[in-house]
Amino acid sequence: MNPRSIQIEGFNYNLPDSKIAKYPLDHRDQAKLLYYKNGDISEKKFIDIENFLPKDSLIIYNETKVVQARMLFRKPTGALIEIFILEPYMQDIQTGFQSRKAGLWKCFIGNAKKWKQGKLSMKIENTILYVEKDKQEGNSYIVKFSWDSDNTFSELLEQAGTIPLPPYLNREAEDSDKKRYQTVFAKNDGSVAAPTAGLHFTDEIIKNLEKKGFNNAKVTLHVGAGTFKPVDTDTIGEHEMHTEQIIIEKAEIKKLLDKKYSKRIAVGTTSVRTLESLYWFGAKLLLHKEEQNFEIFQWDPYTLDSDNISTNKSLEAVISYMEKNKINLLTGKTQLLIAPGYKYRVVDAMFTNFHQPKSTLLLLVAAYLGDDWKKIYDFALENNFRFLSYGDSCLFIK
Repeated sequence: MNPRSIQIEGFNYNLPDSKIAKYPLDHRDQAKLLYYKNGDISEKKFIDIENFLPKDSLIIYNETKVVQARMLFRKPTGALIEIFILEPYMQDIQTGFQSRKAGLWKCFIGNAKKWKQGKLSMKIENTILYVEKDKQEGNSYIVKFSWDSDNTFSELLEQAGTIPLPPYLNREAEDSDKKRYQTVFAKNDGSVAAPTAGLHFTDEIIKNLEKKGFNNAKVTLHVGAGTFKPVDTDTIGEHEMHTEQIIIEKAEIKKLLDKKYSKRIAVGTTSVRTLESLYWFGAKLLLHKEEQNFEIFQWDPYTLDSDNISTNKSLEAVISYMEKNKINLLTGKTQLLIAPGYKYRVVDAMFTNFHQPKSTLLLLVAAYLGDDWKKIYDFALENNFRFLSYGDSCLFIK
């Protein structure tokens, strides 16, 4: 089934503000866990997840790191201008964050009408950081940053920026958010929102899982601001998905092919989108028989004739592509939309949090669960689970 005709109203539910977790728990692993297996729903504790994972599972984490993407500049007139960093302009994320002296970035600008032209500046310890509007692109702007020290752009953000909390928390970031709105396995700068299913994991839990024989693989998907973009059209076919960057090593892809693992369990919707996008890249390599850029478009899964392409065959094609081109690190972009009618290819089970009504993340979950998503969300609301980014966790296994 092609999801273009799906009515988004069918994925609405009543979420009282009192059910939204405005702050995290003091201890990450003390969250509730909604455990769903083959239609049965029960309440568990996240700290006990080793008891619910299938033996010999491969757990896939997203190593992206949230950057302190919000910066506040003040004009000489006193007007406050907020700059929200989105992504580097015309270069990859890693290069952008490691740049020195200057760089162009796509940004949202708060109070943009008060900033017609000219440079704004901010003193950061021994550095003066300057910003200047270059041009407008849609609802964002290209902003030129320049500075008079040898710091990287990443280092300046760490000193001068603040964590970009989700808008639905409706509060300013606090010092504690700098640590708590970051997974313990965060490594690669680039996200403006956390892969929140990973926020419940601790170093102790990960070590314990490894001792129990659960192996893991690491991927990176940098979460963009578009992850919060609501579906404000009547049907899914009218909604345009956001695009996000993926980075994954060849050795990690090979783990996905290892037959000793009984289940591939994605930690979060970002890991889900990464793994499924990987399948579609391999499928495109096999179908088109020519060199391809790793770029997955919104409707690819629903238009490509991939019925005869197995998961293994697709992933093997990706590895062959990397070996042929002598690359160990695969980078690409995905606009993948996973909605009811989608057939999962790589992901067998998933950890995730509870998602907003009428969101593409809820559609992704519904594509895996079918109509059971309604029973699960009703159960969670009736049993006082905490919702959204700082909320409780789910483990779905079929």
